[in-house]
Amino acid sequence: MSQGLATLLRSRFPRDLATPFLEDDKAIVYCYADFEATSARYARLLTDLGVARGDRVAVQVEKSPQAVFLYLATLRAGAVYLPLNPAYTSAEVAYFVKDAEPALAVSSPDFESRFRELGVGRRLTLGIANDGTLVERSRALAADFDDAPVGESDLAAILYTSGTTGRAKGAMLTQRNLCSNGETLRELWGFSAADVLLHALPIFHAHGLFVALNTTILAGARMIFLSRFDPERVMAELPRASVMMGVPTFYTRLLARPEFGRRHCERMRLFVSGSAPLLAETHAEFASRTGHAILERYGMTETLMNTSNPLDGERVPGSVGPPLPGIEVRVTDGEGHVLGEGAVGGVEVRGPNVCAGYWRMPEKTRDDFRADGFFVTGDVGTIDRRGYLRLVGRAKDLVISGGLNVYPTEVESVIDRIAGVAESAVVGVAHPDFGEAVVAVVKRVEGGAALDEAQVIAAARVELAPYKVPKRVFFVDELPRNAMGKVEKNRLRDRFGKKGSDPFFDDPADARLRRR
Repeated sequence: MSQGLATLLRSRFPRDLATPFLEDDKAIVYCYADFEATSARYARLLTDLGVARGDRVAVQVEKSPQAVFLYLATLRAGAVYLPLNPAYTSAEVAYFVKDAEPALAVSSPDFESRFRELGVGRRLTLGIANDGTLVERSRALAADFDDAPVGESDLAAILYTSGTTGRAKGAMLTQRNLCSNGETLRELWGFSAADVLLHALPIFHAHGLFVALNTTILAGARMIFLSRFDPERVMAELPRASVMMGVPTFYTRLLARPEFGRRHCERMRLFVSGSAPLLAETHAEFASRTGHAILERYGMTETLMNTSNPLDGERVPGSVGPPLPGIEVRVTDGEGHVLGEGAVGGVEVRGPNVCAGYWRMPEKTRDDFRADGFFVTGDVGTIDRRGYLRLVGRAKDLVISGGLNVYPTEVESVIDRIAGVAESAVVGVAHPDFGEAVVAVVKRVEGGAALDEAQVIAAARVELAPYKVPKRVFFVDELPRNAMGKVEKNRLRDRFGKKGSDPFFDDPADARLRRR
């Protein structure tokens, strides 16, 4: 590869840079010339501040067009983009700063003091109203910039994914990873300059950042860029779009609107779902209501996209399709021996999409890679005679709630520190909106002070991002264990996730979904 991701993306800009690129919530339209010039100014500011090739740039900001421009600017400067969920607490951010040692932090104005207290010397701010020191200090800079030279093995981004030990792992994504996956998806999903992507995903996550943005830019297409998913707004914008990428929650919430149907989707050519399993029932109802079969695919932070149902061909409900071109997927037993057609085992992946390993975790990298280069995903699945992969579970008790990963050990470690808690176990149980909901099962300290559900949830909110906080807390006298003393979480899932037990929400939208 003779060019990095930034140069590749820019090479696909339309010849006429006045072509619209992005329209925001307020109907402000930014053209490709704005994207080019602003990213150049931001890249120049970064380098003027001393950010060098390979330096990490931590970004904890709200979704906005300027955040997209900053993403490209970081790549143009040859730096490593490190997006952080705006919902992360100070305690969570402290870990990422200590581990990644960013040369620069760009944050929402409200978070600037957080990074100062953590010792990050170079800081900029970016607000949602096109304000902040990033915008102010770059305004007078020249709108041209020569992209820093990078090699295909150089890092382009680090995305943290929680570990089962509670310690987050930084997946090291290279220039080659992002270039190859973006190009493959653009071609496989038929993206062209005529497409309009309805973008309602977060951009701190691989789905909204790399899959949605890179694929769109590589086609020279445009976006309707919503700051968040709102069903009413999405239904209003769909008639102007041709593609939407979403998590299963998007589709269940649209289907919860009785008025949603074919008239909203007349110009659409493709709906894509990922980041969490899509129920076959949701797939079927969406097809009935809209005439569109949702294209489900399979990816993860460490590998980007691995498989996809076809653009032209059968999209099988409950399946994530065959491997992408140039990517190998296999199912193995616990020792790494390849299993045959229809057998259930661990899913492993090899290809140019697979990350270079985990940042400063050589032991974990060795654990998750086979000697022949296959990456052990931790997912469990089976491959049918057509080569379609079907996921049947996750080996590491990962909970995916609303498309975001939650590792139980991290939540348990917070709950176990609460006064009055003897021990806890966290599981995911099926929910019609979020896909899975986080549930904590707690054993109280014998003879200790009374402890109720509200207290546990309130304490968890202090240390955890909202999506990690348990939706419900149940109390038991003892946690079920096997002969080895390990908590049997399958029994907890069965007990607290039974249909009809109605363990969850007071939200009227959730009640409507349960009645459906």
